[in-house]
Amino acid sequence: MEKEELLASGILELYVLGETESSENLLIEEMVERYPEIAIEISAIEIALEQYAHANAIIPDAIIKPFLMATIDYIDRMQSGEVVTPPPLLTQHSSIEDYHPWTEREDMKVPDDFDEVYAKILNHDPQGITAIAWIKSMAPQEVHDHEYEKFLILEGTCSIHIEDEVHQLYPGDFLTIPLHKKHHVLVTSEIPCKVILQRIAA
Repeated sequence: MEKEELLASGILELYVLGETESSENLLIEEMVERYPEIAIEISAIEIALEQYAHANAIIPDAIIKPFLMATIDYIDRMQSGEVVTPPPLLTQHSSIEDYHPWTEREDMKVPDDFDEVYAKILNHDPQGITAIAWIKSMAPQEVHDHEYEKFLILEGTCSIHIEDEVHQLYPGDFLTIPLHKKHHVLVTSEIPCKVILQRIAA
């Protein structure tokens, strides 16, 4: 393959993306040694792809990272031999005391330097997920189409906005989010709002 043919082939883009075969890699590396302009072209492709990635990047939902980290923590705890006792399902009759066996555990604490949301998963099964969540100032807007989200406030206060309705919640208060409704949380206390959060399959 000649230099001009290589430059026009599109193979250098595949090389930068790691999509080329080992034989193609050897060819490209040989050509790079012979023609400095190919190395320059590879560098230009890398820069262009990085710029494209930045220009089209999507800022992830603020809830995704804390619950991903909580899932990793939960898996690590299971692999270390933790025996799960499923917490009760949240209902309008639930009380803070119902969850003391989980909330009073030493490993169910929040770090001082958490970002906006922090979570510790208590149970995850086909029926749904139960977690303790700490919200510093807000939880962004969400819509759930396949699961009911339920809250029991443990500490602090917050307002949960469901479409045009605003629910002011205090320790001991319970609320269920209806399906298909936009909602978000605003913390109204000086301390983070600590909640039992359940997402139960509809």
